[in-house]
Amino acid sequence: MAECGASGSGSSGDSLDKSITLPPDEIFRNLENAKRFAIDIGGSLTKLAYYSTVQHKVAKVRSFDYSGKDTEQDHEPPYEISVQEEVTARLHFVKFENTYIEACLDFIKDHLVNTETKVIQATGGGAYKFKDLIEEKLQLKVDKEDVMTCLIKGCNFVLKNIPHEAFVYQKDSDPEFRFQTNHPNIFPYLLVNIGSGVSIVKVETEDRFEWIGGSSIGGGTFWGLGALLTKTKKFDELLQLASRGQHTNVDMLVQDIYGGAHETLGLSGNLIASSFGKSATADQEFSKEDMAKSLLHMISNDIGQLACLYARLHCLDRVYFGGFFIRGHPVTMRTITYSINFFSKGEVQALFLRHEGYLGAIGAFLKGAEQDNPNQYSWGENYAGSSGLMSSSPELCPTQRARSGTFDLLEMDRLERPLVNLPLLLDPSSYVPDTVDLTDDALARKYWLTCFEEALDGVVKRAVASQPGSVDAAERAEKFRQKYWNKLQTLRHQPFAYGTLTVRSLLDTREHCLNEFNFPDPYSKVKQKDNGVALKCFQRVVSALDALDWEERQLALVKGLLAGNVFDWGAKAVSDVLESDPQFGFEEAKKKLQERPWLVDSYSKWLQRLKGPPHKCALIFADNSGVDVILGVFPFVRELLSRGTEVILACNSGPALNDVTYSESLIVAERIAAMDPVIHSALREERLLLVQTGSSSPCLDLRLRRT
Repeated sequence: MAECGASGSGSSGDSLDKSITLPPDEIFRNLENAKRFAIDIGGSLTKLAYYSTVQHKVAKVRSFDYSGKDTEQDHEPPYEISVQEEVTARLHFVKFENTYIEACLDFIKDHLVNTETKVIQATGGGAYKFKDLIEEKLQLKVDKEDVMTCLIKGCNFVLKNIPHEAFVYQKDSDPEFRFQTNHPNIFPYLLVNIGSGVSIVKVETEDRFEWIGGSSIGGGTFWGLGALLTKTKKFDELLQLASRGQHTNVDMLVQDIYGGAHETLGLSGNLIASSFGKSATADQEFSKEDMAKSLLHMISNDIGQLACLYARLHCLDRVYFGGFFIRGHPVTMRTITYSINFFSKGEVQALFLRHEGYLGAIGAFLKGAEQDNPNQYSWGENYAGSSGLMSSSPELCPTQRARSGTFDLLEMDRLERPLVNLPLLLDPSSYVPDTVDLTDDALARKYWLTCFEEALDGVVKRAVASQPGSVDAAERAEKFRQKYWNKLQTLRHQPFAYGTLTVRSLLDTREHCLNEFNFPDPYSKVKQKDNGVALKCFQRVVSALDALDWEERQLALVKGLLAGNVFDWGAKAVSDVLESDPQFGFEEAKKKLQERPWLVDSYSKWLQRLKGPPHKCALIFADNSGVDVILGVFPFVRELLSRGTEVILACNSGPALNDVTYSESLIVAERIAAMDPVIHSALREERLLLVQTGSSSPCLDLRLRRT
């Protein structure tokens, strides 16, 4: 959300238009289909949650009826493609300052059309203050929910559904965020909520938690004492003062008392021995900045030590911090992290959340939607409609932090079925699907962002070509270009915006932006053509393989897999070749393969294993359509089946680049089975199973698999 320039009170969306730089309909998106609401109102920020249905286009494939026709005619595609409308569920979360609550409620009221509910779930202290205003504006009854229950429900939800939700803060790193891989079992953990005071809650299961302690010294203390010391009344202005201050001008350090470190106790000289200790003896005025910094250190250190003691007492090693006191502020996170590390000797980890500002709103929404059992689904963050984590550095762009340090907009799409870790993973908690962390590797980040920028024209061209009958395809494609370009520029400056930046997340963001402008499968026509061409070559390829002796055939099959995998339109060098030389095919790709030994070469071990008993079952993840899956993968599958091995062929549930989808693979397998008795009998006897992965990404992620 953009910074606002007016008070925002008024009778309709006009006042909202004047107070923000983004169009209101880009903030409160899809309001006309909103079904259910929840709201979390704190001391200075309002977080609105609503559920809506979203209509979007999906590409469907269907096998032609070939009865009475010659299926081998060159002009015949292997299947037909249609674009249909589908309705899916989406969660919207919007955060704004309380100053604009009346204008926002007016805009919502004016644009509500199909809401099903007469109740709005509300939590937070402001739920009481603004109850009458909400009921008057929205004509919805306010149903107040318990604050702590909502916070914990929200925390559980984001930890389960959003990869890289939690991060540790590292002071001297660039960037300062280090995201954590989600553990398959999030429980138990300690939640430290720092509002006016501090509440410490032990969370053991989805529905079992216990308040185990707290403190009256919290965010309200910082605000109140800060106002007395500096005459500054606004919380965020206090944080700004603290970011510019030098606490050592006010605090007494160990070295101020002992002349250096205290060797006997093992205390370094720069540790704070007494907060505000110098103010008692120094005959001088202290700056507002220095006092604010000292106060922030004092309260953060106290909270960190308290949290550490409770974590050790209850044998917990994960502590999540939330509440308005955090606000993504670097000094706060740095001090709490230092305090936890110091007092626990590194055994307890201080963790912060990308969406900590939304926990109450998410929890309140889930409470109101319990009859729909939202936890039976998995939800995925929609990068196209989410703002991204802004830098916590106040010097970089204080207005961009939008008073919270986290998100302004968050959107999550409901997935058809729950996603779980692949059971075959040896250790899901340590599994990392990506080979390069672009958040950490600046040179690799620059290279890949440039690659995606340079590929953008080609993607736009493919998107338009995929919908030849659409009059507005070119206009929508340009909007996609602009949105994705803007996302790439954001990621250049804020590489941590959506968690750990990887090639996979860049591809996922592109797919989300394409779907945003109704381009569900830009490569559908390319895949249709490539599959048709490859199917006509299948019998010739397997006949040539069958003519080889056993050992020659095994090497030829592996080379076929490698050559087929070349046909990846996501690789710029490959797409350039395929664009410039349409005749480049399977045989040409095999000739381009380098001779053994390959860069990673386990072929000799594979061959030796094949001389033993057959494998019981093989799980193969298919990649590209056309030559790859039909001439590379299926002949390999055929060989395994002939040995007596059962085969599971897993394909993407949704489209991504030119990767073969599950629905396309069904038609391809059907066409191959009509030509090949080995594939035909294996499908009939269910020794060959085709399954969908639950993914719509070009990159493999075994953490996400359909149940």
